[in-house]
Amino acid sequence: MTDTTQDFIRFAIDKQVLRFGEFKTKAGRLSPYFFNAGLFNDGESLMKLGEFYAAAILKSGIQFDMLFGPAYKG
Repeated sequence: MTDTTQDFIRFAIDKQVLRFGEFKTKAGRLSPYFFNAGLFNDGESLMKLGEFYAAAILKSGIQFDMLFGPAYKG
């Protein structure tokens, strides 16, 4: 696991976006964790999230000239 991956996981835990426990999914299955991306809901969090996206994209080596991200959270 890369340092960036570990930093992202720590960030998600610190912001309570990633939680561990016993959660029931919409499909009725039990999960030991829950990731609620909707909690990245302030300017500081969004800026940091953008930095993680940028690092991942650059590390991938994919050439691009545009980035598109549809809004899936209402």
